[in-house]
Amino acid sequence: MVQQVQLPANVHVSKHPCLLAKLSQLRSKDTSAKEVKRLIHEISLIVGCEALAQAVAATPGPTDLTPLGFDYQTTTILPDTISLVPILRSGLGMVEAVETILPSPVPVHHLGLFREPTTLQPVEYYNNLPNHQAHDGSAAASRLAIILDPVIATGGTCAAAIQTLREWGTQRIIVLSVVGAVPGVVRAAEEWPEGVEVWLAGIDKELTDKGMLKPGLGDVGDRLFLTIGK
Repeated sequence: MVQQVQLPANVHVSKHPCLLAKLSQLRSKDTSAKEVKRLIHEISLIVGCEALAQAVAATPGPTDLTPLGFDYQTTTILPDTISLVPILRSGLGMVEAVETILPSPVPVHHLGLFREPTTLQPVEYYNNLPNHQAHDGSAAASRLAIILDPVIATGGTCAAAIQTLREWGTQRIIVLSVVGAVPGVVRAAEEWPEGVEVWLAGIDKELTDKGMLKPGLGDVGDRLFLTIGK
């Protein structure tokens, strides 16, 4: 059983019953593209809530007034800079859910990575992380970067994204995923153990010889965007 596999301490697999039921629906080949989009969104909401409950902290903000004129203490969150980093294409399906959870708008930086079909190694084809510095000379990187990657298969793409963000200068990384294979999740989690937390709705034990999860979800990008993989 997958539950008996020893995972790194920085990997968190949800036990939420509603989440498990939605993941089961998402696995079905008969689930339409519209339903795939809805389920990815709803699963991302639940996983994101669980992850952010541990990753951010409430802190007092300035005093404000209610509509009746009463003073109250506002609440903000720390860290003060957060960014979302969806892995193209499928990570786009998770952006709106995490934006919904966060109390204020945050930057969205896109990373384009694909697996070379023969070697299954990651190849970066797009990166819009800001490469400038702030006016005070400090690094422009967000203190917390949230990688959105619905499926972690071999882990190469996720590990490459982690390394890119670490080189960018982010201090902590959360990886949010719908489902991952054990070897790939371990690879991603061990890329930067002290700086990364991986949160998933579910985990599969095996990969096929083509690097696909078994039983998996199929190609989430193709399912979301009604395309056929190369």
